[in-house]
Amino acid sequence: MPSKRYNKLPEGTKDLNPGKIDSILKVVKSNCTTKFDESLDLSLRINNKQKKNEINLRTVVNLPGGTGKSINVAVVCEDNKVQEAKTANADIVGGDDLIEKIKNGDFSFEKLICTPSMMVKLSKLGKILGPKGLMPNPKLGTVTNDIAKAVKESKAGQVEIRNDKDGNIGLSIGKKSFDDEKLIKNYNAVLEAIEKEKSNLTIKGDLVKQIFITSTMGVSYKIKLDKSI
Repeated sequence: MPSKRYNKLPEGTKDLNPGKIDSILKVVKSNCTTKFDESLDLSLRINNKQKKNEINLRTVVNLPGGTGKSINVAVVCEDNKVQEAKTANADIVGGDDLIEKIKNGDFSFEKLICTPSMMVKLSKLGKILGPKGLMPNPKLGTVTNDIAKAVKESKAGQVEIRNDKDGNIGLSIGKKSFDDEKLIKNYNAVLEAIEKEKSNLTIKGDLVKQIFITSTMGVSYKIKLDKSI
């Protein structure tokens, strides 16, 4: 049963005419009536049903304003890379020992980074890591010899953009406490990353069909689309 707080929120907002991000943000924030700092989340629907193939969009974006979240980053690397990872503030660092812990069900991290040579060993855990979205991927910058850069970017506000089988993408662009300028920069960074990926895809028509924004405990609003994507 919806709470009294939720019952006071506007109804039918997702059916309103789409608005520009700067005006919609003010409305979404006004609905953030909980005591905690709610996240502002995007929901995108992409045109992934093509005649010849389905579109599988997967990339990362570095949000210039950060995410407002603290994530635990694990690094699987050789002994000579351990100090580099620790200096970059990785939360968990190891080699074969860490791989064994993961194999036994230790997932006390949200992002996993590894060096190319360790990926050979880590790939054997694909059935465990894959479904959780934790398998390192060179395209996402999580299989690299530049461990310091990968860790720092992950900590600074790097998020993954990935559609599900129905063409939905969900991600956060920050918190209610962020000023509008920071949230708009993060929003634009997401669209720029998607537009960049579009050039690598064979697609007819627009890639993005709809974009909605909502807060953690709020209601959703449709954002006016830039037809370039």
